[in-house]
Amino acid sequence: MATKTTENSTAASTEKKIQIENAKVNEGEMKNAPLHKFFVDALKDIYYAEHKLVDALQKMCDAATTEELKDAFEDHQLQTKKHISRLDKVFKSIDETPEQKTCAAMDGLIKEGEEIIKSTEEGSMTRDAALIIAAQKVEHYEIATYGGLVQLAITMGHDKAADLLDKTLQEEEDTDYNLTEIAETHINFDAQQED
Repeated sequence: MATKTTENSTAASTEKKIQIENAKVNEGEMKNAPLHKFFVDALKDIYYAEHKLVDALQKMCDAATTEELKDAFEDHQLQTKKHISRLDKVFKSIDETPEQKTCAAMDGLIKEGEEIIKSTEEGSMTRDAALIIAAQKVEHYEIATYGGLVQLAITMGHDKAADLLDKTLQEEEDTDYNLTEIAETHINFDAQQED
């Protein structure tokens, strides 16, 4: 009986070693796979975008008229810093080094936000309405990016990365909803009354 148990234990141990070796081979192949490379590249892109957004949100906060919108931009700035920290964890979970890659889309959205500030009257509700639209364009870009990244992570079996990215996706969707609420509650109506 003891011999049978020892044989089973040895067979199980050998099977486990084979599984570990196969996992190592698969992991090495995964890192060279085009989809994995694209995933990492997209992570670097959004990592850059989030870093740039921290400064842009400060400019938007400074330019906003209402305290409600200023508070929303401050909250989003703090949240964006958390998103950067979360992306660090995503990179670590897939054994990659966090790096930034220039995101032309975010650079363009930030430039558009800066143009809105220049082209609207300081202290006006029109500026706040325009800033909300600019911020929501950023949110929609982030929602599209994080939504895609979550699905790629799931497809490749990066469960921890998928969970982390999904938390950020939910927060981006909440921020978009909150900005809509602020606009619809009074800012758009007040902007319409301006001469």
